[in-house]
Amino acid sequence: MRAIVVSQWGGPEVLTETELDRPEPGLGEILVRVRAAGVNPVDWKTRESGALIPWGPVPMVGWDVSGTVEAVGPGVTLYRAGDEVYGMPRFPQQAGGYAEYVTAPARHFARKPASLDHVQAAALPLAALTAWQALVDTAGVAAGQRVLVHAAAGGVGHLAVQIAKARGAYVIGTASAGKHALLRELGADEVIDYRSTEFEDVVSGVDVVVDAIGGDYTRRSLKVLKPGGHLVTLPGPDGIPADTEGVHASWVLVEPDLQGLREIAALADQGLLKPLVDTVLPLEQAAKAHEIGELGRTTGKIVLTVA
Repeated sequence: MRAIVVSQWGGPEVLTETELDRPEPGLGEILVRVRAAGVNPVDWKTRESGALIPWGPVPMVGWDVSGTVEAVGPGVTLYRAGDEVYGMPRFPQQAGGYAEYVTAPARHFARKPASLDHVQAAALPLAALTAWQALVDTAGVAAGQRVLVHAAAGGVGHLAVQIAKARGAYVIGTASAGKHALLRELGADEVIDYRSTEFEDVVSGVDVVVDAIGGDYTRRSLKVLKPGGHLVTLPGPDGIPADTEGVHASWVLVEPDLQGLREIAALADQGLLKPLVDTVLPLEQAAKAHEIGELGRTTGKIVLTVA
């Protein structure tokens, strides 16, 4: 099979196309023929240094996958050959999503949203599961609450805005002014231009903050929470102050989640969740995809077409 491997740790140029043996599904696993693979910041962060994850004998990046079940391993009853699925296999272990085939436990996948094509579906798993696990599983966002989403036009952010809105929250997003109209279309009730306004000067009484930026944003976000409110930070736990008396602060590391994927697919098929795809490139241009992503200017997601 065609696959993109990491020839050595470094810049986008280290992503190399090669031929590898097609994997076979083991006990409880499925083999998926990949139609499209999403690109995420964790892809280039791990490619650059080799840190963060356990690597296989041949280092490969990529965790967002949409495709068709090619074969099922012993014990699998959820799927059969020909089923269309999407998922975030094996994270944070190596999955090798930038390839024509991938194997993983069957329950790391769910049936692809019927209303989305493979490119759109591949834009969802990691970012949407991150948003879902932050908002729903961790913070328990509910109707009538006020939710602040930082980097609201980014891969996680634009999905967090829609998920929070679907659950009946009042949604505030931070983004550059040029993205405000789009965010309002996605459901944001209020949008703040972070380049001209300090969000803590104009926002208060927030129930939940989703912080996809970290650093100084984490500390400042604690100031806008109401008593008992919840800050969920995504980049890592290091920026959470030791003293968060009166509020909750959590770091979320996304996990494969069959039920979460099913909930996300249901929202998409109800028209309540739309993934934004910024750029689509063929598999062999994975290095270019990373170059674009590392600029930090995309709205939504970058996706590689595979088959």
